[in-house]
Amino acid sequence: MTAFNGNIFGKITFLGQGRMGVPMARRLADAGHPVTVWRRGTGVTAAEAVRGADLVVTMLRDPAAVREVLAAALPGLAPGATVVEMSTIGPEAVRELRALLPASTGLVDAPVLGSVGPAADGTLTVLAGGLDGLDAPVAAKVREVLSVFGTVREAGPLGAAAALKVAVMSAIVPAQVLIAETFAYGTAHGVPREVLADVLAGTPIGPLSERLRVPAAETRYALGLAAKDLSLAAWPEATLATAARRRLQEAEAAGLGGRDLTAIAPHLEGPSTPHAHSPEAGDGARTGRAPRAVPLNPPTVPATNGMYSHAVRAGDTLYVSGQAALDEGHRVVGEGDMTVQAEHVFRNLERILADQGATFEDVTFIRTYLTDMDLRMEYGAVRRKYITGTPPASTTVEVPRLFMPGLLLEVDVIAALP
Repeated sequence: MTAFNGNIFGKITFLGQGRMGVPMARRLADAGHPVTVWRRGTGVTAAEAVRGADLVVTMLRDPAAVREVLAAALPGLAPGATVVEMSTIGPEAVRELRALLPASTGLVDAPVLGSVGPAADGTLTVLAGGLDGLDAPVAAKVREVLSVFGTVREAGPLGAAAALKVAVMSAIVPAQVLIAETFAYGTAHGVPREVLADVLAGTPIGPLSERLRVPAAETRYALGLAAKDLSLAAWPEATLATAARRRLQEAEAAGLGGRDLTAIAPHLEGPSTPHAHSPEAGDGARTGRAPRAVPLNPPTVPATNGMYSHAVRAGDTLYVSGQAALDEGHRVVGEGDMTVQAEHVFRNLERILADQGATFEDVTFIRTYLTDMDLRMEYGAVRRKYITGTPPASTTVEVPRLFMPGLLLEVDVIAALP
């Protein structure tokens, strides 16, 4: 059972000190909770930071970051501790966390609605899932902690809050992209943005159009994070979210990922706006056109080492980098076991394809590098589970070694996008 000190947890560790994490952790401290904060690069490991904590809060960028940090924290996690996951990672990632954490560890998904200002003011809307799975005294204490951040709205069982957050963002973010496109259309036809914004102010989308009337100079909700959120929201039938995500990914590739989401409006209006010529914008922003090649790094797969992107979209073609059996910490999975490594690789490929609304049926070419051709039967058995029917064009070659010892294969594909 989690230990308590009066009406507060004995120790709270807050993992993540980004734009949202800093003011949220400060609110906990101001409310009288004993808080230990952790961020990367300080020399303190996540395991050391959570040691002795009754409650662990995560506020990190994406599913891969949450998996990586919590996996690193596991050795220091106290028996009976509770983890409150407040990032935007989607319900599938929450289920993966439940499988990762010990059974004795409580887990609540509690993403928030609101940006930096509400985080500092304590006026966020906190969506909470999984409170019903905790012992009643622990659930009461978690509610007490969450109320420090704002209004708590219970969404249901574990994962429900994560799904609710993604559902909300799949409406709010595409709506702002649509308004940005509306401004761009008006500008192209001689309608000043102020005039169009005044007219839109009297319609049901007035409040959102006001957000884009004058794009925010300060980043409240980063465009790159919005693109990440839509990567979680863009399931195959979500045509509007998928189209909006592509717009945001193009803007991100043009160098606007760190700007506020509202920067999408001047970006779409083209080079006539001052923002398009800002020094932090990329070549696409300076030339006034969307980049032809759009790098993609879906949050559903472990992050790269920063030297490459998982995939690049060029028009209706997707080029997927070689995928190997590496986990979030870039460690080899299933060393010496071709079946385990092949399963890991094809699951990654499946998620990257799904991020762009594609499946293995859309693959036009697949290339495989094996360190031992004698293991091709084990590899082929896994491949046939994922690529059924008439196979695509294919090349398989044996190589003496791959870029990390213990890797047995690497696979890259090209796909035609729907």
